Formats: sequence, C-alpha cells, structure tokens
Amino acid sequence: MVVFSVKAEEGGAYGPFCSEKTLKYNTVITNIGDAYDVFTGVFTAPVAGVYYFTFFYHAGGHHVSKLILHKNKEPVVMTSDHKSGSSDTADNGGNAVFLKLEKGDKVCVHLPAGCHVWASNGHTTFSGFLVNSC
Repeated sequence: MVVFSVKAEEGGAYGPFCSEKTLKYNTVITNIGDAYDVFTGVFTAPVAGVYYFTFFYHAGGHHVSKLILHKNKEPVVMTSDHKSGSSDTADNGGNAVFLKLEKGDKVCVHLPAGCHVWASNGHTTFSGFLVNSC
C-alpha cells in the first residue's frame, strides 16, 4: 500500500520568493510506504502503477497564488488565482490528477517565483495514493 497526506506548516504566509521553489510539506499526516520525503518535498514512486494526486492551498489575496504539480520536473497540472482587490482578501484552489508512473518517477508541487500560499493550520496540503500497480 502506498498512501500519503502532508501539510505545509511554516507558520503563516509562505512566499513570495524571487525564484521557483519545491514546496516542502513539512508535516506528515500519513505516509504509508514512506514514498514522500519531508526533507525534499518529493514523492518517489516505489512501484510502477497508476497514482492519484491532489493538492490544495489557501492564500491571502494581496499576491498571486499558484501551485504547479510536476512529474519528473515537467509541469502537469496547476491551480492559481490572480492578485485580488481589497474586497477579496483570501483565495483557495486545488487540483487533482491520475498519473501513470514508473518506479523511481518523482512528483512534487512547485511554488512559482512571485507567488505565495498560506502554510499554517492545514490549509495547504498534498496527498496521493497508488490506485493499482502495473
């Protein structure tokens, strides 16, 4: 069984930064199979198969918010929201995808330069599980 759920707990606003960063979800909720590395923020497929991934964020509206899920350094899907006006003070987003992975393939979530998310209270999460092995 391969299942993980992690959350970003950096104490509040995370970003914006001058360069793109792999988001390191530093609090493990579940990591059966130990395929998610809390130190790098990278999931490494322990077996070939079809996997399902989800990622969600919460952010303040004063900066652009955007997360991009990558497979082996290539962008696959993303979620984003533009900088908001004074009446829209918070943004939320998420996305999900099924991916066919080979053993050793890597999946992670990137925070682009100039973007931010809220990394506290379980608002920004990343989860995945093996649907079936090949």
